[in-house]
Amino acid sequence: MAKIFLVGYMGSGKSTAGKKIAAKLNFEFIDLDKFIEEEYGMSISDIFAQKGQSEFRAMEHNSLKKIVGLNRNILVSCGGGTPCYYNNMEFMNSNGMTIYLKMSADALANRLINAKGHRPLIDGKTHDELKKFINEHLEKREDFYHKAQYTVKGKDLNVDELVDFIQKEVALA
Repeated sequence: MAKIFLVGYMGSGKSTAGKKIAAKLNFEFIDLDKFIEEEYGMSISDIFAQKGQSEFRAMEHNSLKKIVGLNRNILVSCGGGTPCYYNNMEFMNSNGMTIYLKMSADALANRLINAKGHRPLIDGKTHDELKKFINEHLEKREDFYHKAQYTVKGKDLNVDELVDFIQKEVALA
């Protein structure tokens, strides 16, 4: 059974594109954050607030392992930090196809400024603070993101072209 992992910074379109791609490939779509919320019976915001980021990252890693063990074709939209902890990027690379949806900090800030309330790491930030935060985070995370097997420009993403590409790659595997 094939597994496809979409990685990239929050707001890069992993969930939006992931749902479309999964539907076209006839794969099950799993948003990793929603999977974690269902598995642990808590919202991501509550997990961060009550248990802290390190406990969340352990839950995230365990959820990723559980998903990989499912005997179905699955496309996973990962959280922005997923590749950066517990050797998750190497784990995903060895258990499926990884695709990095790359976007600039400016484009990400413009997308995220209106969605701040749903994202614990950026809640309450002004647009300038948000851009600075994203730039600093991207600088730390890009090394992990670039370990993905494929990189796609998130802003110019053509879902149909990506589906065609994935179908060819999965068929060769």
